[in-house]
Amino acid sequence: MDITSLKGWEMREKLLKKELSSTEILSAHLDRIDKVEKDLNSFITMDRENALETAKRVDKKLQNGEKLGIIAGLPVGLKDNILTKNLRTTCGSRMLENFNPPYDATVVKKIVDEDGIIIGKTNMDEFAMGGSTETSYFGITRNPKDLTRVPGGSSGGSAAAVAGNELPLALGSDTGGSVRQPASFCGIVGMKPTYGLVSRYGVVPMSNSLDQIGVFGRDVRDAHMMLQTVTGYDPLDATSSKKADRDISIEGINSLKGLRIALPEQYKNLRITGDDKIQERFKETVKVFEDAGAIVEYVPLPSLKYALETYYVIMASEVSTNLSRFDGIRFGYRTENYETLDELYTNSRTEAFGEETKRRIMMGNYALSAGHQAQSYKKALRIRTLIKQDYENAFKDHDIILSLTAPMLPFKLDSMINSPVDMYKADLYTVPVNLAGLCGISIPMGDLDNLPVGFQITGPRFGDSTILKAGLGYERAVR
Repeated sequence: MDITSLKGWEMREKLLKKELSSTEILSAHLDRIDKVEKDLNSFITMDRENALETAKRVDKKLQNGEKLGIIAGLPVGLKDNILTKNLRTTCGSRMLENFNPPYDATVVKKIVDEDGIIIGKTNMDEFAMGGSTETSYFGITRNPKDLTRVPGGSSGGSAAAVAGNELPLALGSDTGGSVRQPASFCGIVGMKPTYGLVSRYGVVPMSNSLDQIGVFGRDVRDAHMMLQTVTGYDPLDATSSKKADRDISIEGINSLKGLRIALPEQYKNLRITGDDKIQERFKETVKVFEDAGAIVEYVPLPSLKYALETYYVIMASEVSTNLSRFDGIRFGYRTENYETLDELYTNSRTEAFGEETKRRIMMGNYALSAGHQAQSYKKALRIRTLIKQDYENAFKDHDIILSLTAPMLPFKLDSMINSPVDMYKADLYTVPVNLAGLCGISIPMGDLDNLPVGFQITGPRFGDSTILKAGLGYERAVR
């Protein structure tokens, strides 16, 4: 039996039946990592010793008949912008190359409490800025489905690790699609929960009003299991909602019959890549829902046509503010080449930040500058409100919204890294969900030209159970 090819929930069932031990599960994955990591580069830092100790503790609890947690005995990867006490957290940047946090993020504590085994920190675009995991200071990550292509980003390391059978479960962060897009590119399930459902305490912020921890799994049940582990109200996080303590269940009827589905009119004739195959596959997916009894109709969401530009103005503005803390003085990289305080600031940031990070800092500074704030940043905030209202109107009569996850297949390495505007277009379908604070999940819908492609289910705020059930219903319909 190849343990690493099992779903996470299947491993847990075998653990509870004592058909497998936690140590066996971990060892199989460590062996897999040793075999494929040189090609994938999914990890920045490994934590083998502590992982093995945790596995032994889980096995001991099992032997003693103690209650086991939701993800007991399962290896988990953490995107490297999630703080882990005394385990290096780099954000994929030279700026934090040697940073060892003094405390754990809330989601880390929850994983430990549920007997999960943190196996390491996964690669990412620098400070989560990028859509391909090519901007990491620690090298590119490759797509396990095709080593000549990107795994998506910025959570590409987590997605590649799950798709490459190095891990069954992983966490990423999603600011504008950074969990869902790599999930689509790697052929796995990736979910961005409702904003406020999962604590952001201990997560290095990129854009505070958009960031949300997301989950990866090999199917919907895996993603649900990981989500159950990390949700909950956290008083340490000012953006955490008290509604986060609600039960996110996928129990009960998972039939698609009677499900009311909206398709945005603004996406009806949209073409980005010129490849009609993706659109045709999406139409086939919609038909699966219709054949299963769902009610599908087009609805207007007029403000969506402004979403991409709105997102990049707001995101870059918040980036420029958040990254101002990296000044070469308090923590992080400090240049050796300076004589004045200004030179210390300038040289430290110039030497430690990559090109994409610098680009977004400059974009944000421009949007927030005295001469442009009213016509860019403040206007973007008003449009964001219109986008929220459009979604609210759509959800009055519909349960979920369907769209593609990304308008393109995984692209070749080094093919778009120097064309940032083209890469930004990959976020077309995902950024509106973050702007409105909604929940969204990417589900695989097969392969095209031997490359994975996914579709997105969007739900209303705190409709996380609804989109999980819809995703599970789809999986059962296409088996």
